[in-house]
Amino acid sequence: MSWRGRASHYVAAGALAACLLGWAAHTAWPSRELPVALPLVVTSAYDEWADTLGRREMLSDVLARAGITGREYVAFMKATRALNPRRMQPGLIFELRRLKGATVANRLGVRLDPERHLRMQRLGGDSGWAETVEEIPWTTERLRTTAVIQSNLYDALDAAIPDSFLPIRQRVALAWAIADVYDWEVDFTRDLRPGDRVDVLIERLQSPEGEKRLGRILAARVDVAGTPSFAFAFDGPNGQGGFYDDKGRSLRRAFLRAPLRFSHISSRFGGRFHPILKRWRTHEGTDYAAGYGTPVRATADGIVTEAGRNGGYGNLIEIRHANGIRTRYGHLSKFAKGLHVGQRIRQEETIGYVGSTGLSTGPHLHYEFLVNGRPTNPQRKDAGAGEPVPSKLRSLFDTARAQLLAELEPSGLPALAPALGSVAGPARDD
Repeated sequence: MSWRGRASHYVAAGALAACLLGWAAHTAWPSRELPVALPLVVTSAYDEWADTLGRREMLSDVLARAGITGREYVAFMKATRALNPRRMQPGLIFELRRLKGATVANRLGVRLDPERHLRMQRLGGDSGWAETVEEIPWTTERLRTTAVIQSNLYDALDAAIPDSFLPIRQRVALAWAIADVYDWEVDFTRDLRPGDRVDVLIERLQSPEGEKRLGRILAARVDVAGTPSFAFAFDGPNGQGGFYDDKGRSLRRAFLRAPLRFSHISSRFGGRFHPILKRWRTHEGTDYAAGYGTPVRATADGIVTEAGRNGGYGNLIEIRHANGIRTRYGHLSKFAKGLHVGQRIRQEETIGYVGSTGLSTGPHLHYEFLVNGRPTNPQRKDAGAGEPVPSKLRSLFDTARAQLLAELEPSGLPALAPALGSVAGPARDD
């Protein structure tokens, strides 16, 4: 066959092959679109988990579970300045991350305190670790709530405030904060009765993650036996301040209303049947039921006149105050370190700890208030008058009080007592 004949055969074969490829393409891909590979989806390149510091554990235990041991541990501890292994409390939660298949975590996070979050990042190769401390941007809201006393302050707040307003631990903190504000004015273990109400205006803090916590108390009203007692926070130009009543007098008095912080009283001033002596006798004082070792505070400035064992009182402290007043603190488990006769004591200073020494059936504090040697009911004794707002700051205080009162009682008058579980209206209420 000539060259021209072979060439024509090649052309015909090529044309036939082209037709066959076209038919195959049309049959295989009717849409006439070229196939596209599905994208590669990586669900996660890391393992992430949380670990909690257990009781009697150290930071090294948590790090060991994350594979950070030996040289890695040395490099980690060398890089951190914010973590103090000796001051870590059980229950601290660590957030950890590592590459899938790796044995050593490459990132660790932990909340140092309400204001700061720590992040430790493992660097490439043998470069060690890098530390970053982030400030948590809490926002502030002014809110008010109302509670009605049925049994005690905490139970009233717990019933009136839902978790969306404040979580349970912060409700406990609020109860303690209110009691501290009124430390010289109201004894919340004895003075309140069912039906009494508490109104409080607070600053509430909220984190970007939605966490809520108590900021500070701005104003409060506590009705005791139908008589209102107001408290308004006021800070002067020099930054020093405190709480004042509606007349501009400081709530701080010469005597605290109770030698213990918010706790339960097991018996009051007056006659009672003595559980050990098995006879009726005058109970010259007040008993505060409290856990063994609870700190006992001096209710006023004074000088220690007795500190030792004294018959049925057990371990007893007596303090002499101004105007012929003495206070006694009995059944103590022990005295504050270094306490001695002749020592000057400041109000609120810890002088001893609750115990059950002497004629006692269980841990409690026996407190006596004596005027010129005569036992007097400390529940009814005037604790003294508070210092007024300085005259040059009076106009500033009046303006601040008026604003706070408008937020504490938006209608200008206290509302009717709400049902348990309710939360009152703005300043802003949830």
